[in-house]
Amino acid sequence: QVQLVESGGGLVQPGGSLRLSCAASGFTLDDSSIGWFRQAPGKEREGVSCMDSSDGSTYYVDSVKGRFTISRDNANNTVYLQMNSLKPEDTAVYFCAECAVLSTIVRLDHIPWGPGTQVTVSS
Repeated sequence: QVQLVESGGGLVQPGGSLRLSCAASGFTLDDSSIGWFRQAPGKEREGVSCMDSSDGSTYYVDSVKGRFTISRDNANNTVYLQMNSLKPEDTAVYFCAECAVLSTIVRLDHIPWGPGTQVTVSS
């Protein structure tokens, strides 16, 4: 029953905002570094953000710095991604997963992929 389920995606105009949620079940979220990944059609999946569970440090891919913010609510066992100033190139399916930061944000495959949530930025 260990799983992560994403929600909060939708259709938004350029410049708009969305807040994605990642609900964890079957484990305690604060024991794990959880981040966000996205995959656009025809492109490889990329790490977007990661929060280090040991000290709360946050990391972002360059393309979203200053626009996206990752946070967590341990009481509700949920990780969030606040996305502001959205651009068409942010359009993708967004997933959450356990993460680590090397030269890029990478996924640790301890937890199965969730269903993802679609974010579409279009006018």
